[in-house]
Amino acid sequence: MIVRESYLTKIRPFIGKDVIKVLTGLRRTGKSVLLGQILNEINSKNTIFINFEDLGNRHLCEYNALHDYVCQRIGNKKNKFYLFFDEIQEVDGWEKAINSLRVKFSADIYITGSSSRLLSGELSTYIAGRYVSFVVYPFSFTEFKIANADHTFDDYLKYGGMPFLPSIGFESEISKKYLQDVFNSVVLKDIVKRNKIRDVDLLERIIHYALANVGKCFSATSISKFFKAEKRIVAPETILNYLRACEEAFLLYRLKSQDINGKKILKVSEKYYVVDHGLREAVVGENLKNSEIVLENIVALELLRRGYKVSVGRAGDTEVDFVAEKDGEKLYLQVCYLLDNETTVKRELRSLLEIRDNYPKFVLYKTGSFSGNVAGIVAKDVEVWLTE
Repeated sequence: MIVRESYLTKIRPFIGKDVIKVLTGLRRTGKSVLLGQILNEINSKNTIFINFEDLGNRHLCEYNALHDYVCQRIGNKKNKFYLFFDEIQEVDGWEKAINSLRVKFSADIYITGSSSRLLSGELSTYIAGRYVSFVVYPFSFTEFKIANADHTFDDYLKYGGMPFLPSIGFESEISKKYLQDVFNSVVLKDIVKRNKIRDVDLLERIIHYALANVGKCFSATSISKFFKAEKRIVAPETILNYLRACEEAFLLYRLKSQDINGKKILKVSEKYYVVDHGLREAVVGENLKNSEIVLENIVALELLRRGYKVSVGRAGDTEVDFVAEKDGEKLYLQVCYLLDNETTVKRELRSLLEIRDNYPKFVLYKTGSFSGNVAGIVAKDVEVWLTE
Protein backbone atom coordinates (compact mmCIF):
# COMPACT_ATOMS: atom_id res chain seq x y z
CA MET A 1 0.00 0.00 0.00
CA ILE A 2 1.42 3.41 -0.93
CA VAL A 3 0.73 6.64 0.92
CA ARG A 4 -1.20 8.93 -1.42
CA GLU A 5 0.74 12.01 -0.50
CA SER A 6 -0.65 14.19 -3.32
CA TYR A 7 -4.12 13.94 -1.74
CA LEU A 8 -2.96 14.14 1.87
CA THR A 9 -1.11 17.38 1.06
CA LYS A 10 -4.39 18.93 -0.10
CA ILE A 11 -6.43 17.57 2.82
CA ARG A 12 -4.07 18.34 5.74
CA PRO A 13 -4.85 22.10 5.88
CA PHE A 14 -8.51 21.22 6.54
CA ILE A 15 -7.96 18.66 9.32
CA GLY A 16 -9.66 19.87 12.48
CA LYS A 17 -11.41 22.70 10.63
CA ASP A 18 -15.19 23.16 10.69
CA VAL A 19 -15.74 21.96 7.14
CA ILE A 20 -16.90 18.52 6.04
CA LYS A 21 -14.26 16.77 3.97
CA VAL A 22 -15.86 14.95 1.01
CA LEU A 23 -13.89 12.36 -1.01
CA THR A 24 -15.57 11.34 -4.25
CA GLY A 25 -14.53 9.25 -7.23
CA LEU A 26 -14.98 5.99 -9.07
CA ARG A 27 -15.56 2.84 -7.05
CA ARG A 28 -12.33 1.04 -6.02
CA THR A 29 -9.99 3.96 -6.67
CA GLY A 30 -8.73 3.92 -3.09
CA LYS A 31 -11.09 6.28 -1.26
CA SER A 32 -11.42 3.90 1.72
CA VAL A 33 -7.65 3.45 1.95
CA LEU A 34 -7.15 7.22 1.79
CA LEU A 35 -9.74 7.65 4.52
CA GLY A 36 -7.73 5.21 6.64
CA GLN A 37 -4.53 7.15 5.96
CA ILE A 38 -6.19 10.35 7.16
CA LEU A 39 -7.38 8.52 10.28
CA ASN A 40 -3.83 7.31 10.95
CA GLU A 41 -2.44 10.83 10.61
CA ILE A 42 -4.98 12.21 13.07
CA ASN A 43 -4.19 9.33 15.47
CA SER A 44 -6.96 10.08 17.97
CA LYS A 45 -8.82 7.70 20.27
CA ASN A 46 -11.97 9.71 19.66
CA THR A 47 -12.74 8.32 16.21
CA ILE A 48 -15.75 6.59 14.72
CA PHE A 49 -15.27 4.81 11.38
CA ILE A 50 -18.25 3.26 9.56
CA ASN A 51 -18.16 1.55 6.16
CA PHE A 52 -21.73 1.42 4.85
CA GLU A 53 -20.92 -1.28 2.30
CA ASP A 54 -20.28 -3.62 5.24
CA LEU A 55 -23.53 -5.57 5.73
CA GLY A 56 -22.83 -5.51 9.43
CA ASN A 57 -23.72 -1.81 9.31
CA ARG A 58 -26.90 -2.15 7.26
CA HIS A 59 -28.99 -1.25 10.32
CA LEU A 60 -27.37 2.22 10.19
CA CYS A 61 -28.34 2.92 6.56
CA GLU A 62 -31.10 5.35 7.56
CA TYR A 63 -30.36 8.85 8.82
CA ASN A 64 -32.19 8.59 12.16
CA ALA A 65 -30.49 5.29 13.00
CA LEU A 66 -27.06 6.66 12.06
CA HIS A 67 -27.63 9.85 14.03
CA ASP A 68 -28.78 8.01 17.16
CA TYR A 69 -25.87 5.54 16.97
CA VAL A 70 -23.23 8.29 16.77
CA CYS A 71 -24.91 10.31 19.53
CA GLN A 72 -24.85 7.24 21.75
CA ARG A 73 -21.15 6.63 21.00
CA ILE A 74 -20.16 10.22 21.79
CA GLY A 75 -22.54 10.68 24.73
CA ASN A 76 -21.76 13.73 26.89
CA LYS A 77 -18.08 13.93 25.98
CA LYS A 78 -16.90 17.44 25.08
CA ASN A 79 -13.74 16.31 23.27
CA LYS A 80 -13.39 16.71 19.52
CA PHE A 81 -14.51 13.56 17.71
CA TYR A 82 -13.39 12.49 14.26
CA LEU A 83 -16.16 10.88 12.22
CA PHE A 84 -15.38 8.80 9.11
CA PHE A 85 -18.27 7.61 6.93
CA ASP A 86 -17.32 5.45 3.94
CA GLU A 87 -19.76 5.24 0.95
CA ILE A 88 -22.24 7.53 2.70
CA GLN A 89 -24.68 7.46 -0.23
CA GLU A 90 -25.87 4.06 1.03
CA VAL A 91 -27.58 5.89 3.93
CA ASP A 92 -31.08 7.11 3.15
CA GLY A 93 -31.26 10.82 3.97
CA TRP A 94 -27.62 10.88 5.09
CA GLU A 95 -27.24 14.64 4.66
CA LYS A 96 -29.72 15.25 7.50
CA ALA A 97 -27.66 13.12 9.89
CA ILE A 98 -24.37 14.72 8.84
CA ASN A 99 -25.68 18.25 9.26
CA SER A 100 -27.13 17.48 12.69
CA LEU A 101 -23.90 15.86 13.91
CA ARG A 102 -21.88 18.84 12.67
CA VAL A 103 -24.09 21.22 14.66
CA LYS A 104 -24.52 19.04 17.75
CA PHE A 105 -20.90 18.07 18.48
CA SER A 106 -17.36 19.30 18.13
CA ALA A 107 -16.91 16.90 15.23
CA ASP A 108 -14.43 16.74 12.37
CA ILE A 109 -16.30 14.86 9.63
CA TYR A 110 -14.96 12.94 6.60
CA ILE A 111 -17.22 11.20 4.08
CA THR A 112 -16.71 9.30 0.83
CA GLY A 113 -19.07 8.51 -2.03
CA SER A 114 -19.12 7.18 -5.57
CA SER A 115 -21.42 9.72 -7.18
CA SER A 116 -21.02 13.36 -8.15
CA ARG A 117 -24.63 13.81 -6.98
CA LEU A 118 -23.19 13.67 -3.48
CA LEU A 119 -22.48 17.39 -3.81
CA SER A 120 -25.80 18.43 -5.30
CA GLY A 121 -29.42 18.70 -4.27
CA GLU A 122 -30.18 18.65 -0.58
CA LEU A 123 -26.52 18.55 0.47
CA SER A 124 -26.02 22.05 -0.86
CA THR A 125 -29.06 23.20 1.10
CA TYR A 126 -28.02 21.61 4.39
CA ILE A 127 -24.30 22.39 4.46
CA ALA A 128 -23.78 25.08 1.83
CA GLY A 129 -20.34 26.60 2.31
CA ARG A 130 -19.49 23.99 4.95
CA TYR A 131 -17.73 21.35 2.88
CA VAL A 132 -14.64 20.94 0.74
CA SER A 133 -14.44 18.19 -1.87
CA PHE A 134 -11.63 16.12 -3.36
CA VAL A 135 -11.94 13.79 -6.36
CA VAL A 136 -9.88 10.61 -5.91
CA TYR A 137 -8.57 9.16 -9.18
CA PRO A 138 -6.84 5.85 -9.97
CA PHE A 139 -3.05 5.86 -9.65
CA SER A 140 -1.15 8.44 -11.63
CA PHE A 141 1.93 7.14 -13.46
CA THR A 142 4.08 8.47 -10.59
CA GLU A 143 2.03 6.48 -8.05
CA PHE A 144 2.10 3.48 -10.38
CA LYS A 145 5.91 3.56 -10.43
CA ILE A 146 6.10 3.87 -6.65
CA ALA A 147 3.88 0.80 -6.29
CA ASN A 148 5.49 -1.13 -9.19
CA ALA A 149 9.12 -0.13 -9.64
CA ASP A 150 9.81 -3.06 -11.99
CA HIS A 151 6.94 -2.37 -14.37
CA THR A 152 7.19 -0.25 -17.49
CA PHE A 153 5.18 2.53 -19.07
CA ASP A 154 3.78 -0.04 -21.51
CA ASP A 155 2.33 -1.93 -18.52
CA TYR A 156 0.65 1.29 -17.41
CA LEU A 157 -0.45 2.00 -20.98
CA LYS A 158 -2.22 -1.35 -21.15
CA TYR A 159 -3.62 -1.94 -17.66
CA GLY A 160 -4.00 1.54 -16.19
CA GLY A 161 -3.76 2.57 -12.56
CA MET A 162 -6.46 0.84 -10.52
CA PRO A 163 -4.80 0.56 -7.07
CA PHE A 164 -5.45 -3.16 -6.57
CA LEU A 165 -3.56 -4.26 -9.69
CA PRO A 166 -0.10 -4.36 -8.01
CA SER A 167 -1.49 -6.98 -5.62
CA ILE A 168 -2.08 -9.39 -8.51
CA GLY A 169 1.19 -8.69 -10.29
CA PHE A 170 -0.30 -7.59 -13.63
CA GLU A 171 -0.73 -11.17 -14.80
CA SER A 172 -2.66 -10.69 -18.05
CA GLU A 173 -5.79 -12.79 -17.62
CA ILE A 174 -6.20 -12.08 -13.91
CA SER A 175 -5.74 -8.34 -14.43
CA LYS A 176 -8.28 -8.24 -17.22
CA LYS A 177 -10.77 -10.25 -15.16
CA TYR A 178 -10.35 -7.86 -12.23
CA LEU A 179 -10.85 -4.80 -14.45
CA GLN A 180 -13.97 -6.37 -15.97
CA ASP A 181 -15.32 -6.92 -12.44
CA VAL A 182 -14.64 -3.28 -11.55
CA PHE A 183 -16.43 -2.17 -14.71
CA ASN A 184 -19.42 -4.40 -13.99
CA SER A 185 -19.71 -3.19 -10.39
CA VAL A 186 -19.65 0.44 -11.54
CA VAL A 187 -22.22 -0.16 -14.28
CA LEU A 188 -24.59 -2.30 -12.22
CA LYS A 189 -24.32 -0.61 -8.84
CA ASP A 190 -23.44 3.00 -9.51
CA ILE A 191 -25.22 3.55 -12.82
CA VAL A 192 -28.02 1.01 -13.34
CA LYS A 193 -29.26 0.80 -9.77
CA ARG A 194 -28.85 4.47 -8.90
CA ASN A 195 -30.55 5.68 -12.09
CA LYS A 196 -33.11 2.84 -12.27
CA ILE A 197 -32.04 2.02 -15.83
CA ARG A 198 -34.06 -0.76 -17.40
CA ASP A 199 -32.27 -1.20 -20.72
CA VAL A 200 -28.89 -2.38 -19.42
CA ASP A 201 -27.87 -3.70 -22.84
CA LEU A 202 -28.32 -0.24 -24.37
CA LEU A 203 -26.28 1.34 -21.58
CA GLU A 204 -23.45 -1.12 -22.13
CA ARG A 205 -23.49 -0.45 -25.88
CA ILE A 206 -23.29 3.31 -25.31
CA ILE A 207 -20.39 2.90 -22.88
CA HIS A 208 -18.61 0.56 -25.31
CA TYR A 209 -19.00 3.19 -28.04
CA ALA A 210 -17.63 5.93 -25.76
CA LEU A 211 -14.65 3.82 -24.68
CA ALA A 212 -13.85 2.79 -28.24
CA ASN A 213 -13.92 6.46 -29.26
CA VAL A 214 -12.10 8.19 -26.41
CA GLY A 215 -10.55 11.40 -27.62
CA LYS A 216 -12.78 11.60 -30.69
CA CYS A 217 -15.49 14.20 -31.16
CA PHE A 218 -18.97 12.72 -31.19
CA SER A 219 -22.47 13.67 -30.14
CA ALA A 220 -25.59 11.92 -28.93
CA THR A 221 -26.97 12.39 -32.43
CA SER A 222 -23.99 10.66 -34.03
CA ILE A 223 -24.39 7.70 -31.63
CA SER A 224 -28.10 7.62 -32.46
CA LYS A 225 -27.23 7.39 -36.17
CA PHE A 226 -24.73 4.63 -35.41
CA PHE A 227 -27.46 2.61 -33.68
CA LYS A 228 -29.88 3.34 -36.51
CA ALA A 229 -27.40 1.78 -38.94
CA GLU A 230 -27.62 -1.30 -36.72
CA LYS A 231 -31.42 -1.13 -37.02
CA ARG A 232 -31.96 0.07 -33.47
CA ILE A 233 -33.84 3.31 -32.84
CA VAL A 234 -32.59 5.28 -29.83
CA ALA A 235 -33.44 8.92 -29.15
CA PRO A 236 -30.47 11.29 -28.69
CA GLU A 237 -32.00 12.47 -25.40
CA THR A 238 -31.86 8.92 -24.02
CA ILE A 239 -28.22 8.63 -25.05
CA LEU A 240 -27.43 11.95 -23.37
CA ASN A 241 -29.09 10.80 -20.15
CA TYR A 242 -27.07 7.58 -20.15
CA LEU A 243 -23.80 9.44 -20.80
CA ARG A 244 -24.66 11.86 -18.00
CA ALA A 245 -25.22 8.93 -15.63
CA CYS A 246 -21.74 7.66 -16.55
CA GLU A 247 -20.29 11.06 -15.72
CA GLU A 248 -22.06 11.12 -12.36
CA ALA A 249 -20.51 7.73 -11.52
CA PHE A 250 -17.04 9.14 -12.44
CA LEU A 251 -16.66 6.60 -15.25
CA LEU A 252 -16.51 9.17 -18.07
CA TYR A 253 -15.26 12.75 -18.21
CA ARG A 254 -16.65 15.13 -20.83
CA LEU A 255 -14.53 17.94 -22.27
CA LYS A 256 -16.10 20.88 -24.06
CA SER A 257 -14.53 22.70 -26.99
CA GLN A 258 -13.45 26.33 -26.95
CA ASP A 259 -12.34 28.78 -29.62
CA ILE A 260 -8.89 29.71 -28.31
CA ASN A 261 -8.46 32.98 -30.14
CA GLY A 262 -12.14 33.95 -29.86
CA LYS A 263 -12.27 33.06 -26.12
CA LYS A 264 -15.65 31.33 -26.26
CA ILE A 265 -17.13 27.88 -25.69
CA LEU A 266 -18.19 26.24 -28.94
CA LYS A 267 -21.44 24.38 -29.44
CA VAL A 268 -19.93 21.45 -31.29
CA SER A 269 -19.42 17.79 -30.54
CA GLU A 270 -17.62 17.09 -27.28
CA LYS A 271 -14.98 14.55 -26.32
CA TYR A 272 -15.23 11.88 -23.64
CA TYR A 273 -12.39 10.28 -21.72
CA VAL A 274 -12.53 7.27 -19.39
CA VAL A 275 -11.39 7.64 -15.77
CA ASP A 276 -8.91 4.77 -16.16
CA HIS A 277 -7.75 3.45 -19.50
CA GLY A 278 -7.38 -0.02 -17.98
CA LEU A 279 -11.18 -0.22 -18.05
CA ARG A 280 -11.00 0.43 -21.79
CA GLU A 281 -8.65 -2.56 -22.08
CA ALA A 282 -11.17 -4.68 -20.15
CA VAL A 283 -14.16 -3.65 -22.29
CA VAL A 284 -12.75 -2.84 -25.75
CA GLY A 285 -9.23 -4.29 -25.63
CA GLU A 286 -6.19 -3.49 -27.79
CA ASN A 287 -4.89 -0.54 -25.75
CA LEU A 288 -1.39 -1.14 -27.06
CA LYS A 289 -2.64 -1.20 -30.65
CA ASN A 290 -4.49 2.07 -30.04
CA SER A 291 -1.67 3.62 -28.06
CA GLU A 292 -2.08 7.16 -29.43
CA ILE A 293 -5.65 7.62 -28.19
CA VAL A 294 -4.86 5.84 -24.91
CA LEU A 295 -1.90 8.19 -24.44
CA GLU A 296 -4.24 11.13 -24.99
CA ASN A 297 -6.60 9.70 -22.36
CA ILE A 298 -3.71 9.41 -19.88
CA VAL A 299 -2.76 13.07 -20.39
CA ALA A 300 -6.39 14.25 -20.08
CA LEU A 301 -6.82 12.48 -16.73
CA GLU A 302 -3.44 13.65 -15.47
CA LEU A 303 -4.44 17.26 -16.13
CA LEU A 304 -7.68 16.73 -14.21
CA ARG A 305 -5.75 14.99 -11.43
CA ARG A 306 -3.48 18.05 -11.17
CA GLY A 307 -6.50 20.29 -10.71
CA TYR A 308 -6.77 21.91 -14.12
CA LYS A 309 -9.98 22.88 -15.83
CA VAL A 310 -9.55 21.13 -19.19
CA SER A 311 -11.14 21.71 -22.57
CA VAL A 312 -10.44 20.93 -26.22
CA GLY A 313 -9.07 23.88 -28.20
CA ARG A 314 -9.91 25.16 -31.67
CA ALA A 315 -7.54 27.53 -33.41
CA GLY A 316 -8.70 28.43 -36.88
CA ASP A 317 -9.37 25.17 -38.70
CA THR A 318 -7.03 23.19 -36.43
CA GLU A 319 -7.53 21.43 -33.10
CA VAL A 320 -5.42 21.60 -29.95
CA ASP A 321 -5.79 18.45 -27.86
CA PHE A 322 -6.00 20.24 -24.50
CA VAL A 323 -6.33 23.70 -23.04
CA ALA A 324 -5.59 23.49 -19.31
CA GLU A 325 -6.36 26.38 -16.93
CA LYS A 326 -5.72 26.82 -13.21
CA ASP A 327 -5.22 29.86 -10.97
CA GLY A 328 -4.62 32.21 -13.88
CA GLU A 329 -2.20 29.75 -15.47
CA LYS A 330 -2.87 28.30 -18.91
CA LEU A 331 -1.20 25.50 -20.86
CA TYR A 332 -1.70 24.22 -24.38
CA LEU A 333 -0.85 20.58 -25.02
CA GLN A 334 -0.66 18.43 -28.12
CA VAL A 335 -0.25 14.66 -27.64
CA CYS A 336 1.20 12.19 -30.14
CA TYR A 337 2.83 8.76 -29.93
CA LEU A 338 5.54 9.23 -32.56
CA LEU A 339 7.48 12.44 -33.11
CA ASP A 340 10.26 11.14 -35.29
CA ASN A 341 10.33 13.09 -38.53
CA GLU A 342 9.88 16.59 -39.92
CA THR A 343 6.42 15.88 -41.36
CA THR A 344 5.08 14.73 -37.99
CA VAL A 345 6.66 17.70 -36.20
CA LYS A 346 5.03 20.16 -38.62
CA ARG A 347 1.64 18.47 -38.27
CA GLU A 348 1.69 18.44 -34.47
CA LEU A 349 2.99 22.01 -34.18
CA ARG A 350 0.62 23.51 -36.72
CA SER A 351 -2.34 24.05 -34.39
CA LEU A 352 -0.13 25.43 -31.60
CA LEU A 353 1.42 27.93 -33.99
CA GLU A 354 -2.08 29.25 -34.74
CA ILE A 355 -2.47 30.42 -31.11
CA ARG A 356 -1.87 34.13 -30.70
CA ASP A 357 -1.11 34.39 -26.96
CA ASN A 358 2.11 33.64 -25.09
CA TYR A 359 1.05 30.92 -22.64
CA PRO A 360 3.26 27.77 -22.52
CA LYS A 361 2.76 25.25 -25.31
CA PHE A 362 3.85 21.61 -25.26
CA VAL A 363 3.98 18.63 -27.58
CA LEU A 364 4.06 15.41 -25.53
CA TYR A 365 5.30 12.26 -27.25
CA LYS A 366 6.10 8.65 -26.38
CA THR A 367 8.71 7.88 -29.03
CA GLY A 368 10.81 10.27 -31.07
CA SER A 369 14.14 11.93 -31.68
CA PHE A 370 12.86 15.50 -31.67
CA SER A 371 13.53 17.57 -28.55
CA GLY A 372 13.93 21.17 -27.51
CA ASN A 373 11.55 23.80 -28.82
CA VAL A 374 10.37 25.45 -32.00
CA ALA A 375 9.01 28.98 -31.82
CA GLY A 376 8.64 28.55 -28.08
CA ILE A 377 6.79 25.22 -28.32
CA VAL A 378 8.44 22.64 -26.06
CA ALA A 379 8.62 18.98 -27.08
CA LYS A 380 8.78 16.64 -24.10
CA ASP A 381 8.76 12.90 -23.47
CA VAL A 382 5.38 12.09 -21.95
CA GLU A 383 6.94 9.85 -19.28
CA VAL A 384 9.06 12.80 -18.12
CA TRP A 385 6.03 15.10 -18.07
CA LEU A 386 3.90 12.58 -16.14
CA THR A 387 6.50 12.24 -13.39
CA GLU A 388 7.29 15.96 -12.99
